[in-house]
Amino acid sequence: MAHTRNTASLRRALRREVPSTVGLLADEQDFAAMRRYRSFTFDDHTRYLHETERLLRTLAAGGAHTTVALFDPEDYAAYCVETGLDPDTPASRSRYTAEIAATGARVAYTGQPIADLVPLLIDTAVRHATREYATMLLAEAGQCADCGQDIGRAAFDQASRAVLHLLDRAGPGAHHLVCSIPAADQHLLAVLHTDRTETGPARIDSAEGAEFVTVLAAGIARATPGGLVLRTSTTGTPDRLHGWRLDNGRLVPLTEAEVFNAYCTDSDTGEPLPPEPGVEYRAGYDLAPDDGRPTHH
Repeated sequence: MAHTRNTASLRRALRREVPSTVGLLADEQDFAAMRRYRSFTFDDHTRYLHETERLLRTLAAGGAHTTVALFDPEDYAAYCVETGLDPDTPASRSRYTAEIAATGARVAYTGQPIADLVPLLIDTAVRHATREYATMLLAEAGQCADCGQDIGRAAFDQASRAVLHLLDRAGPGAHHLVCSIPAADQHLLAVLHTDRTETGPARIDSAEGAEFVTVLAAGIARATPGGLVLRTSTTGTPDRLHGWRLDNGRLVPLTEAEVFNAYCTDSDTGEPLPPEPGVEYRAGYDLAPDDGRPTHH
């Protein structure tokens, strides 16, 4: 009897060492697409989310590390065709979930409610897709016809220096940067949040920083139009807004009037908008010579 209890205890301990992965159908459209498979037995998305949350809580209560990945029905169908799997089986869905958890967008379950987990997962998936697309654009840039330099790598280095220089010039405070780059298949948008004290450098999340620099580099490498804005908040003073535009692979400072117009004009109607209270609209500042112009010739 003692041997049986000891074996059961060992199994529970071993189970806590095994990570779990859950594929989540985040919206009703994706959920509806999966209902074409007879082996997918859920018929109500709200109940599905409720049961998924119960499962996540059970896994967490057992001490297991759980990862949640975004389940994409279209990508799943293509995956099954490519691998020769029958899509109408739980085993195929489980295998696909393991694959996307290893290479795709995913978040760790830390006990957050499903209502918070779903938008977090969708945001993570959007950011992952943005970075992948921007990385592809850099890879496709090729080599400079004149100097033979890898354009994508040079643009990434240039973008990295530019971001660090912008944050250095911004000084202490909470900084919020937004980079917007139009592309052929999708509009690239990246956001970077940093904090900087009076004495130390800006603290940058490595994943968020890499995504931001990659998007900016894609615009530099392809010499497309685009823009970058920086908002700095410090205690006891108005927020400061600065702006730059991409011009043939260069970040060019906007004037104070251009920054004001960019923020105080409705992008859909062109009608003026009232200035935001407690905000100062300022010109962008010049970059260091090596940060503001393309490094390939």
